[in-house]
Amino acid sequence: MATMSLVEHSTIAAQSGTQEPLLLQALNGVPVHRPPVWMMRQAGRYMKVYQDLCKKHPTFRERSENTDLAVEVSLQPWRAFKPDGVILFSDILTPLTGMNIPFDIDTGRGPIIHDPIRTMEQVNQVTRLEAEEATPYVGEALRALRAEVGNEAAVLGFVGAPFTLASYIVEGGSSKNYTHIKRLAFTQPAVLHALLSKLADNVADYIRYQADAGAQVVQIFDSWASQLSPQDFEVFSAPYIKQIIADVRKTHPQLKLILYISGSGGLLERMAACQPDIMSIDQHVDLRDAIARIGPDFAVQGNMDPGVLFGSRDVIEQRILDTVRAAQGTRHVMNLGHGVLVGTPEDSVAHFFEVARTVHERL
Repeated sequence: MATMSLVEHSTIAAQSGTQEPLLLQALNGVPVHRPPVWMMRQAGRYMKVYQDLCKKHPTFRERSENTDLAVEVSLQPWRAFKPDGVILFSDILTPLTGMNIPFDIDTGRGPIIHDPIRTMEQVNQVTRLEAEEATPYVGEALRALRAEVGNEAAVLGFVGAPFTLASYIVEGGSSKNYTHIKRLAFTQPAVLHALLSKLADNVADYIRYQADAGAQVVQIFDSWASQLSPQDFEVFSAPYIKQIIADVRKTHPQLKLILYISGSGGLLERMAACQPDIMSIDQHVDLRDAIARIGPDFAVQGNMDPGVLFGSRDVIEQRILDTVRAAQGTRHVMNLGHGVLVGTPEDSVAHFFEVARTVHERL
């Protein structure tokens, strides 16, 4: 399929009286006056309006699987801070029910997989995801978000990468040492690869579903891939991320894909080899070093330490300026290196966005 040049795209946009959101302009290489800005986990627990909503709707799955509630929570930070990206309020485990993998999210314990998968017989019971049937609220919420924000912000979807999803599925929930999945990897690798393969097919389908419903950018979270050695990342994570990205690009070449791994300092070059459009860099890596290591072909996202938001207004401003300076010369999306922490002052988040929106006047 032929793609439009940026000049052609800009001409069509001008003729129609529309302009792409700043985030998409920056990712497409259009010169922008400042880096676009959004926050991972920008909707949620640190906001009083969200805490009040939780009192009426106490379970996470109710909030994320009810279209109206998911839209409301997604828009809470949009109304308060006007970020350049509005991300769907959901969870990486959301599509599992459509794969015949029941789960719950407990307020105290986090995700719970009722029947952890550790045998080939169980893997054989994992089904192909029919996203529209299994998660209609996701598509409905994305369509509503696009209608609400228009071209003022980009709408982001997100998915879990196969290894991270498998970590929850095999462990039975969250884990400290990842004993079960590593035991499976090194004693029955065929079982784990069979599970990862099914997950990769389903995640690719889920990304396409989100894109068709209105997501303009999708972030792939392989949050726990840093629990693997670089050698094992090449075996149990990277091939499946590459497969997903390649499969999605066959049908949705314009969709922008972000790759994020928590604690990814030792994996940056291997992440880059997966060929996402945007590399999301966490706070444990110097941003200049990261850019030098991955090369010039990627947009970068990040990477201010979310803990800085507990600091003074001056400290927050200085760190934003430092981050933007470090990324100058690249297509940069200002963000945190991880999600907003519980207890973060809302005023600090507001200040973060105010500084980021006016950073071109402060440099």
